[in-house]
Amino acid sequence: MVKEPWKQSEIITWSQLILDNYRNVLGDELIERKGNAEEQAKTLFFASFAVASHGTETDPIYNYGNQVILDLWERSWDEMIKTPSRLSAEPNLREERQNSLDQTTTQGYLKNYQCIRISRTGKRYKIEDITIWNLQDNRGNYCGQAATFSNWSVLS
Repeated sequence: MVKEPWKQSEIITWSQLILDNYRNVLGDELIERKGNAEEQAKTLFFASFAVASHGTETDPIYNYGNQVILDLWERSWDEMIKTPSRLSAEPNLREERQNSLDQTTTQGYLKNYQCIRISRTGKRYKIEDITIWNLQDNRGNYCGQAATFSNWSVLS
């Protein structure tokens, strides 16, 4: 069981990818970029706002979730990185979720998105002011999408 994911070299690298793409796509920093890459990965992991990402699989799997996401989605790190991201949406809202991801793919990012999401145990959240952006590696290859938000309320 992974207890400190921000210390893993692949998560440090992925955190830099999330941060770099946020800056490149949105023209701002997601966090204050101070210290080395591991310190930035730790800052991102323990940020007061949610950050998650998924890869490029046909049914995309979460490959990152900071502590806020792990708490909201009620998952351990090990559970999170094995979970298809579509499972954070209720079945009747998955088409809407996919439409927002498709729109992000086309435009590069999506701001001010809002939705309802569910945790592993069925707790429902209304989430507002979500920003979703595409992730590319340093060669320009598409490698997934990330999202961040800081406004949510528990519905049930």
